[in-house]
Amino acid sequence: MRQATQLDLEGKYTEARQLIQKEIDNAPNPRAKANAQRTMAMSYAFESDCQKTGDYEQLVIAYWATREAEEPANAFYQQGEMANEAARVCIEAGVLDAAERWYKLGTQLGLKEPGISADRKALWEYRLAHAQARLAARRGNRKVADGYVEKAKEALERMTTLRAAQQAFLPYLTGYVALYSGDAAKAVEDFQKSNLNDPFIQCLLAQAYEKLGEKEKALECYRKAYATTAHNPPAAYAKPLARKKLNL
Repeated sequence: MRQATQLDLEGKYTEARQLIQKEIDNAPNPRAKANAQRTMAMSYAFESDCQKTGDYEQLVIAYWATREAEEPANAFYQQGEMANEAARVCIEAGVLDAAERWYKLGTQLGLKEPGISADRKALWEYRLAHAQARLAARRGNRKVADGYVEKAKEALERMTTLRAAQQAFLPYLTGYVALYSGDAAKAVEDFQKSNLNDPFIQCLLAQAYEKLGEKEKALECYRKAYATTAHNPPAAYAKPLARKKLNL
């Protein structure tokens, strides 16, 4: 699997998937198979393939559905997480309707957790409002996006133990809305308050700099993003884009 991950990072997707498929076929148990299927989903994410990513994430969701009786809290949370992973790939692939469906499904699954805490409930509401704001911005509706930003802030305020960890995702949201609403200067300002170690944020910041005509700053961000060795939605978006921008 490490070799397959490295191949994806190098852009050798066909070779990577051949190895991942072997892991799926030879998995010693259902959880190992689901983990390999999730890796396959991310392999397709590196090519912005919303459909294939979703197909494999759905298989992982099906596995966690079999764990609802034994691991009720974790099973529903993981189902929601997998749906949201597919959504993140789809929104950045520009397949907005599919992304919206996945985000709504993720929230529905996550909220089914038995005895869900108020914090965890607020987290899922925050994530959905966050997603809906970004979708509205991508669709060119700033007013609707701003309304969902306010809903996200309200959900964040209701959190207690989870608030600190989720706080950094708010400037990412406002920066994203600003970027897709034509306010690159505001986007730069907000992204700089977010997690600057995240390759996804680094690429968004680079795009904002490009819109401001600050080419060298943009290239610096792309170089940082290209250095990622992760195999997740942020890396799947950042690595291919940075490679293209850096002409590698």
